[in-house]
Amino acid sequence: MTGVLGVVVALSSAALVIAGYAVGYHRARAAADLSALSGAAAFQGGREACAQAARTAQQNGARLDRCDVVGDAIDFVVTARVSVLARTRIPHLPRAVTAQAYAGPVQ
Repeated sequence: MTGVLGVVVALSSAALVIAGYAVGYHRARAAADLSALSGAAAFQGGREACAQAARTAQQNGARLDRCDVVGDAIDFVVTARVSVLARTRIPHLPRAVTAQAYAGPVQ
């Protein structure tokens, strides 16, 4: 009985860790998408794309790790890479989940 209970506890713990990373990835993905889109809209409006992307990432609980704008005012791509802290206390596991998104001219 003790062995079966130990296996159940181990599997439950593993499932919680995996679920925590899955939630972190979805949060990072959403923050990256929104950051790239807001950066593209700002760039098209003549404002600083990366500053807007950083503000949007921060408002979504993420940190902007990298931002690039390639192209000119008519044809461009904004790349936003953000990271979100993973809520795990297990040593030797990554502390952050990252995601990257691209956005172009906003119509």
